[in-house]
Amino acid sequence: MVVYRPTLNTVSISSKVFTEYIEHYVISLSAVFNVKGKYCGKLIPSSSRRSPGSRMWQLYSVFLSVIVVAHSSTSQNENYFLTDEFIDSINKAQSTWTAGRNFHENTDVSYIKKLMGVLPNYKNYMPSEIQEHQLDDIEIADSFDSREQWPHCPTIREIRDQGSCGSCWAFGAVEAMSDRVCIHSKGKVNFRFSSDDLISCCWTCGMGCNGGYPGAAWHYWVRKGLVSGGPYGSHIGCRPYEIAPCEHHVNGSRPPCEGDGGKTPRCNKKCEEGYDVQYDKDKHYGANAYSVSSDPKQIQAEIMKNGPVEGAFSVYSDFVNYKSGVYVHTTGHFLGGHAIRIFGWGVQNDTPYWIVANSWNSDWGDNGTFKILRGKDHVGIESGVVAGIPKDR
Repeated sequence: MVVYRPTLNTVSISSKVFTEYIEHYVISLSAVFNVKGKYCGKLIPSSSRRSPGSRMWQLYSVFLSVIVVAHSSTSQNENYFLTDEFIDSINKAQSTWTAGRNFHENTDVSYIKKLMGVLPNYKNYMPSEIQEHQLDDIEIADSFDSREQWPHCPTIREIRDQGSCGSCWAFGAVEAMSDRVCIHSKGKVNFRFSSDDLISCCWTCGMGCNGGYPGAAWHYWVRKGLVSGGPYGSHIGCRPYEIAPCEHHVNGSRPPCEGDGGKTPRCNKKCEEGYDVQYDKDKHYGANAYSVSSDPKQIQAEIMKNGPVEGAFSVYSDFVNYKSGVYVHTTGHFLGGHAIRIFGWGVQNDTPYWIVANSWNSDWGDNGTFKILRGKDHVGIESGVVAGIPKDR
């Protein structure tokens, strides 16, 4: 907001006469640039202005100086949600969950924002078919954990790392698909679907590392199929993930995370050298793809019957500091949409929750997982659930 306060020290004023006319411009940085407690003012004397044109140039120079100050202030405050003060404020404000340091205070904020790879209009791409179960035929357990229900399916326990790529939409999908192939084969088939194949070759899924649509990923699985592929550098499967993990949690062996990293891989319809199955023959398909009703009991029934599902929700800056407990949005600004894999639920201190796998490696949160409030569609966690059934080979 720009506040213009003219002070008149003359009786005769016209568009051509500016004698003894003083203008004081006060610009609120908190209103214009969201910088707390910053103001910039400048007194423009009559002697420095000869015409309306020069008057505008004076204001323009003031505004330019404001932009410089604001840019400096916002740059300094950009990482505020990674500070110890912000983390402490979360823990003082509530008691359902504990915040702690997941990211170094100097982590590139553009990197963190890029992790949120669900595009804003993602619900337009959710499957039109809505899966609804006959709840009278299913006894919903008070607590459920897919890791314990299907111990013979190792992918359920895995936590992947999307690296510097906004590919959460693909990770949530291939993780749940991998789990479901194992579950539906009763443990006979363990197939890790390639996130690389989905990110790089699905043109209808969005923009690869710059975001995508979870629902479109499941449609692609049905129409085109996906090959196998393990984590970066694993040499597992046809197309392992090509984007390296990066060190955002602790000072370890990974390279630093950068916001401009993680470019979308090239769509290479050829398996890695040394893998003895041809690309087309390695593909596994989905039989169908569908949306799951936002009714929490329907989501529970779907997981109990068919396995983990993919969900999407709105991420706020407090969430990146999650360590334990049941997450409830407490403070902070919106960062973006994020896709994850929901694989169970329970109750903690009378607070119902979902158990969720993230894709920011196992150093983040509770060994790569988190709990989030269940039953209230909190931050949209229950209104964007998608899944599908694998096709028998």
